[in-house]
Amino acid sequence: MAPPQGQMRPGRQLAVLGLIFVVLYLLVFFSGGASGGLKDRLEPRLGLDLVGGTRLTLEATNTVDGRAPTAENLEEARQIIESRVNAFGVAEAEVVTEGNRNIVISLPGENRDLTEVGSAAELRFRKLLKAADGSGAVTAPAATPTPSGTASPAPSGSAAPTPSASAPAATASPTAGGQGGSAPAPSATPSASPSAAAPSPSASAAPVPQGIEEQRKAVEQKVGAAAWAAASGLQGPADLSSDPSLAEKLKPFASLTPREVAVLPATMQFNVPQISCAQLDDRPPASISDPNQQVVACEDGAAKYLLDVAKVLGTDVSDANAVLDQTSAWVVSLDFTGDGQEKWTNLTREAFNNEGGACDATALGQDGKCRVAVVLDNEIVSSPEIQGVLTGNSQITGSFNQKDASELAGQLRYGALPVTFEAQEQQNVTATLGASHLRAGLLAAGIGMLLVIIYSFFYYRLLGSVIFLSLILSALLVFGALVVLGRQIGFTLTLAGIAGMIVSLGVAADSFVIYFERLKDEIREGRSPRSAVPRAWIRARRTIISANAITLMSAVVLYIVSVGTVKGFAFALGLATVLDLVVVFLFRHPIMTMFARTRAFLSPRVSGLGRALPARAQQATPRNPRAKEA
Repeated sequence: MAPPQGQMRPGRQLAVLGLIFVVLYLLVFFSGGASGGLKDRLEPRLGLDLVGGTRLTLEATNTVDGRAPTAENLEEARQIIESRVNAFGVAEAEVVTEGNRNIVISLPGENRDLTEVGSAAELRFRKLLKAADGSGAVTAPAATPTPSGTASPAPSGSAAPTPSASAPAATASPTAGGQGGSAPAPSATPSASPSAAAPSPSASAAPVPQGIEEQRKAVEQKVGAAAWAAASGLQGPADLSSDPSLAEKLKPFASLTPREVAVLPATMQFNVPQISCAQLDDRPPASISDPNQQVVACEDGAAKYLLDVAKVLGTDVSDANAVLDQTSAWVVSLDFTGDGQEKWTNLTREAFNNEGGACDATALGQDGKCRVAVVLDNEIVSSPEIQGVLTGNSQITGSFNQKDASELAGQLRYGALPVTFEAQEQQNVTATLGASHLRAGLLAAGIGMLLVIIYSFFYYRLLGSVIFLSLILSALLVFGALVVLGRQIGFTLTLAGIAGMIVSLGVAADSFVIYFERLKDEIREGRSPRSAVPRAWIRARRTIISANAITLMSAVVLYIVSVGTVKGFAFALGLATVLDLVVVFLFRHPIMTMFARTRAFLSPRVSGLGRALPARAQQATPRNPRAKEA
């Protein structure tokens, strides 16, 4: 009698499965990236939560409209951040995009602070026009800060002249060796006269973006019309000692958040003493990135400065390196492009000569020369006094150690990010904790598989061996796929991925139950075990495919909409589900066909078919037409 429709030759299906195993493990042992001993070749790529390290998630932000960046800008930012991370000299760092606004940095085997690699690194060189107290105190008049150093050419350049003129108003001694650093708190010297402190008009007549204008109106409503009018009428830093009532009018500005302060005009940020450096330093990224606008920034959290438009940008720097200067202090050496060098020379000439008297007396250095602020993102890195017209490469001085100087040089060397980011989450996992996580994950997976196997042998007996062998083959397929995918596409196994595989055990067990229970139904209806196996497969196959398809679709949707470790869970669940279907078609059905031909399969106690075979025996009488079918 011909085999029922749908029955296939078991030998061919098992041969195909064997071929898949051969190809997969040839890739495991001999594909690109396979090196070392047997253990090294069989080791999948493990995530930070299993081996230890650092993971940082950066979220792209936009201070104007909140829209997500373009895919091109996000990819460009990823490449720049990857270059910065690689500059640390670490191995196997991973920088990937997630969703339409996240970048995830993974640094295996090393714990360190990665937040700085996500800074925009928008370098600006701006003259210091005016200085004021940034402490936010409402009783003290504006203070005169001290300069933080001098600007000098790099050792390879010509020496700059040192003038003997002294500052006419504010005096201070630069730090030793001309290095910038922690400036002392501003002295209580009375502020300059209103005429001297009058703000210079902005160099740009560009209209205010609509989004910023709407936010300004919201801030105006928050502080009140009286406070806004008082702040708008200031011609310089408010002298609260001469008009005590002004302090009460301007008091609402002290309650503004850094994000609200960021949308105020630069002159208002500078003139209102209640706006402190604490608020200014915490403004969102890129708040003062416009090179064509005057801005306000602080140095060392005590002095705030009104800064001129930026006439030299980070794009004018061709290279940056951390070096030791002649005093054995760490500095950042800058090499300018052709056009950039010309711009830098012109800027130092303006500052050295104080052309047009643009620099107020409160902002001059010890020798009465203008200072140029080196502004990185929202912060003043240093503000040296210009000691001459610099025609060669120069240096950024500051209180740098080797690590800080190297990080700053790397940020400048690889360019500014086209997108601004905010650090959302940084996770540090020690190697010891990672090994503990790995043992716990493998133990959970082993316990889950063991429970499924014990229940299978208890309930299905001989058929339990089919479940056992199927799970072993699925595990070997999944393991081999993890090793190969880790090398080819960089897939990393995490605790969440192990959890996804454990969940897939339940999906696999469901397909067994569907098939075996359908087999019992076929035997109860009077068919012989041999004929019941292919018929049960035909009727159960559609249900098995549907159930696995639903699980697979769920994993795909979860992978698309999720980020972080949840994406790893979805990928592992989907991979295990697909490979389970391979085992179902190429092993479970053919091995059941072979079992059906054995004598043990006909024994209720051995086969696990339970009461199905006795019920079938009772029905197998001459009056039962189905008896002849066997």
